[in-house]
Order: sequence, then C-alpha cells, then structure tokens
Amino acid sequence: MSRSQRLLALLRLLRRHRHPVAGVAIAQELGISLRTLCRDVATLQAQGAPIDGAPGLGYVLPAPMFSVYEIDALVLGTRWIAQRGDARLRTAARDAMAKIAAVVPPERRRDLETCALLVAINCDGQDCPPALAGMYDSAQTECVSACSNLNCPRFTIRRRKTWICS
Repeated sequence: MSRSQRLLALLRLLRRHRHPVAGVAIAQELGISLRTLCRDVATLQAQGAPIDGAPGLGYVLPAPMFSVYEIDALVLGTRWIAQRGDARLRTAARDAMAKIAAVVPPERRRDLETCALLVAINCDGQDCPPALAGMYDSAQTECVSACSNLNCPRFTIRRRKTWICS
C-alpha cells in the first residue's frame, strides 16, 4: 500500500468512529507500526486534517460541520424546492432539512431557524415569461408593503431586474 493510500485509509478509519480509537488498534487494522501511525497522523494534521488525540490517548476525527454560509445555501435551496418542486421533492426537501436540523449543534440550529434568505427572481423585462412577470409584480407589491411595515433595512428593488426581500 502506498503512503497516500495509507493516509486515505487512516482518514476513512477515523471517520467510521465517533470516539477516540487506540493507536494500537489503528496500527493493527492498517498493518503498520505505531511509529508509522504517529508520523502519518502528524502529516495529516500538518495538511489541515482536524485529528484530535495523541499517542497513548487514541485518535478521533471530529464530524465535519456546516459553516454559516453552507447552512444558508442548504436552507435557501431546500426552501426553494419545498415551494416549487413536485410533491415528492417538496417532501424530500422538508425531510432533508429536518435531518440537517437534528444533527447540527444548537448554535448552528439557530442559523437554520433564523435564515432570512429568499430566492430572487431575475427577469430583464424582455425575455420574462408573462406568468413570471405577473408573479414578479405581485411579489414586489407584497415585499414593498411587508418591508415598509417592518422598516426592513435589507430590502432592495431594481425594476425588472431583481427583487429581494429578506
């Protein structure tokens, strides 16, 4: 097994476990010495792998977590699908968001619940289908009244280009 294959195998092994794994057990499963394991862990840590632990204590790779921007992207996409997809996709979008909410830490869950992003309609006025233009006009009217009632500071309208109300 080449070194790069061994490093990838080590990462895969650590991803399978939620709790620290003893170095002896890792070395035995990979067929390497403890010394090689320590060097491999140090190499991966130097490359940015968030491996926690130390010789004698065991090693663990924390579960990857979504950034605030990744959460915004997930919320925005699932909201869009939940509103505009067919019945099967709407259900899948709501189920996916529930699963994501169940696994993120509480401080990230607040980001899911308070995300105020909405999908914008882009329309240059010439290529805009009539149904979309009508939807644009009614949505713009609703956004203007809602945001003016709330003194919403994050509201912009560019006539026939984009409307955003968040």
